[in-house]
Amino acid sequence: MATVHAESEAPIGAGIHASLPQATQATPTPPRGLSDAQARQRLSLIGPNEVGDTEKRGLARTLRGVFTEPMFLLLLAAAAIYLLLGDLGEGLLLAFFAVVTVGLVVMQERRSEHALAALRTLSAPQVRVVRDGRMVRIPARELVPGDIFMVGEGERVAADGIVREAVGLQVDESLLTGESVPVDKRVWQVQDGLAMASPESNASAFVYASTLAVTGHAVIEAVATGSGTQVGRIGASLAAIETVPTPLEQHLRRLVRAFGLAAAGICAVIVVVYGLVQGDWMQGLLSAVAIGMAMLPEEFPMALAVFLSLGAWRLARIKVLARRPAVIEALGAATVLCVDKTGTLTENRMQLSRLVTDEMEVELDAGKDLPEAVRRLLEFGMLASRRDGSDPMDRALIARGDALLAGTAHLHPDWTLTREFPLSPELLAMSHEWTDAAGQLCVAAKGAPEAVFDLCHLDPQRSADLLVRVKHLAGQGLRVLAVAEGRSPRGETVVRQHDHDFTLLGLAAFEDPLRDSVPDAVAQARQAGIAVVMVTGDHAATALAIAAQAGLDVRAGVLTGADIAALGEADLARAVRHVRVFARVMPEHKLRLVLALRSNGETVAMTGDGVNDAPALKAAHVGIAMGIRGTDVAREAAGLVLLDEDFGRIVGGVRMGRRIFDNLRKVMTYITAIHVPVAGLALLPLLFGLPPLMLPVHVVLTEMVIDPVCSLAFEGAAEAPGLMQRPPRRTDDGIVGWSMLWQGLAQGSCLLAATLGLYMLALRAGRDADVARTLAVVGLTFGNLMLVAANMALGSGLRALSDRSARAFWAVATVAASALAIAVLVPGPRRLLHFGVPVAQDLVLALVAVALAVGAGITWSGRLRSASAAKLPS
Repeated sequence: MATVHAESEAPIGAGIHASLPQATQATPTPPRGLSDAQARQRLSLIGPNEVGDTEKRGLARTLRGVFTEPMFLLLLAAAAIYLLLGDLGEGLLLAFFAVVTVGLVVMQERRSEHALAALRTLSAPQVRVVRDGRMVRIPARELVPGDIFMVGEGERVAADGIVREAVGLQVDESLLTGESVPVDKRVWQVQDGLAMASPESNASAFVYASTLAVTGHAVIEAVATGSGTQVGRIGASLAAIETVPTPLEQHLRRLVRAFGLAAAGICAVIVVVYGLVQGDWMQGLLSAVAIGMAMLPEEFPMALAVFLSLGAWRLARIKVLARRPAVIEALGAATVLCVDKTGTLTENRMQLSRLVTDEMEVELDAGKDLPEAVRRLLEFGMLASRRDGSDPMDRALIARGDALLAGTAHLHPDWTLTREFPLSPELLAMSHEWTDAAGQLCVAAKGAPEAVFDLCHLDPQRSADLLVRVKHLAGQGLRVLAVAEGRSPRGETVVRQHDHDFTLLGLAAFEDPLRDSVPDAVAQARQAGIAVVMVTGDHAATALAIAAQAGLDVRAGVLTGADIAALGEADLARAVRHVRVFARVMPEHKLRLVLALRSNGETVAMTGDGVNDAPALKAAHVGIAMGIRGTDVAREAAGLVLLDEDFGRIVGGVRMGRRIFDNLRKVMTYITAIHVPVAGLALLPLLFGLPPLMLPVHVVLTEMVIDPVCSLAFEGAAEAPGLMQRPPRRTDDGIVGWSMLWQGLAQGSCLLAATLGLYMLALRAGRDADVARTLAVVGLTFGNLMLVAANMALGSGLRALSDRSARAFWAVATVAASALAIAVLVPGPRRLLHFGVPVAQDLVLALVAVALAVGAGITWSGRLRSASAAKLPS
């Protein structure tokens, strides 16, 4: 089967019609689907089911970005000036440094890109497909024309195709048509053995890749994939569109641009003044280039990009997928975690444990026969469940029923499902209408006990007595459904569930054990100052029982969805300050809970998996979708996706988010700090009428330390002790703020004072300018490494430098010290760098002075940090 290659002007569906061979049009596709061998052959012939990834940055694009960076251009300008002056050695040295700079940037970009590529693989959409008669889940990119795949409510359609089977399928095609009203889909029709392919007869049998199934479910035959789909043609036109930077990235770029403009102005003044006063225009130009390079904090955007991309990769390693890396910042500030019970706090392996009728209550045991009195209850529970569904209770009923009813007349493989009545917010029950071998209609219903009692029109006293029994079961942590048998009046299909005549058969109770990791994770969250809130659709007694097992605060009781609906905004905001368990909650109630918590000033993380959970996920500061049972809509609305849906992963994500934020703040402070002495040593000697201290080559040498330290040492630094014992940080305490800048200025100013003082004292003591320069540059390098060590150890103590995560720092420090020693001791490099050989006494004095200055700077910045924290509102 060939992929469609229709012209862009062709109407929607035209390409699909063209791609259907006569054999496919004449007969329905058999349920076996393609074989694995056929699928592999078609995949190699047609290619993967994906449109070109515009987010990937190839090597050429990376190099193009490097070559337009101001720092690289300044470096080339300095090299060109030296070559024009006939100083071949220094010109080639700077050219070499330019190549090294490119290499460092490419390494950082590739490292980030590899991390993002790993994330893209993890976040790739999955599709349920029939291969060799078995339904399996595969990456959507491996889907090929001819495959039979499933689409359910809340899922994206994986390829253009035709509908082979459908139950209540409605698809949102606004992506292609702009029409917001969902489109009803029906099964591909044939007449007299041929497909009815006219637009009037079969237009509604086509579905298109990337459109969204709003309700219902269907079996689809893929006829076009990848660039051959309707959306693929649109996607091809997006390749030239650049991704818009985030507000934080824009803020940092503005900051760098402001420094760049200031540097340009100072450079221009230096060139003119130096040329006019001393008549040495070339030296003035070199000094200006050095000042420009020293004042550009181009590491800010690079550090942010590296930290966020690698931070997202680190989160993925603990099974938390960050769809938007910027959400990492909010994750570490979360004050409330609103989580589902099923699958998050519990193991989501529902097991049918009891069947309850008026006459008896039966504990199910695989080794015992099922009493006849409850077989009909189990039979109709199975009939009200979907065999191919993802609902854990459906799977539990089917599994138990197949095992316990095998060989009896209570299984009906020859019955035909003729209609489904899905669960709705108005009625928390679902029904299946079946046609038996004799053509008679039979209806099976299951759902929340209150809803099924309503369907059965039980009198109030009978309902009240049964609800007491339900509450008793729920109080044991069991989830309870009621099951009913129905008949259609006059044996005809009806429009509403309530139109059937239902008879209650009994109750089915399921157990879903609490995850072993949950109590410890809840305790960790409490220590971290984070409130854990459970939100579930279960009975209130079940919710309270599980919450107590998990270690949640249940002293304030439980609020139900009906309670939430009855409360006003102000009353609900007051209630959520204390209540930690919410039961019988619908998706619209989740949104109100998020808004109420936000109105109290909380930073909210909310989990969800359904289509209707999307508004709450969007409204939360951190939306968390379920990766296994979650719908595509929920995943698209959320910032995070749990890959194995364990509550412990959320707490682990908070821990990782705090660590990433801490380290990013440290590196931002360090970048600010180190640029103060570098810029000051390049500018101030000229203003004081002293010989130039920092030449372009010295600035580049310093940058050779700064860049790898930012992307390797700080990014991999271990978490601070007590990270999860401190309260969440305030939301107004951002990554880049005045507090951080002042701390960096304090540290950098002390290092500048020490190194400039060394230079001036050496000159006054009669030392050669090259020797004085050497003392200042050695002091700057030593102070630079001390700043890195001090900021890495901030909050952790010196033991942070002995941790395995500090290996990158020690590697960079060793290389920097070795390079500086060679530059001072070897005559060739010494001449190129305009260095001299200082006496040991001067060198020791320089190192001691710098160490004292850095210590003073760290102390000063610590006081500024404490003062800033004290001023922030609680």
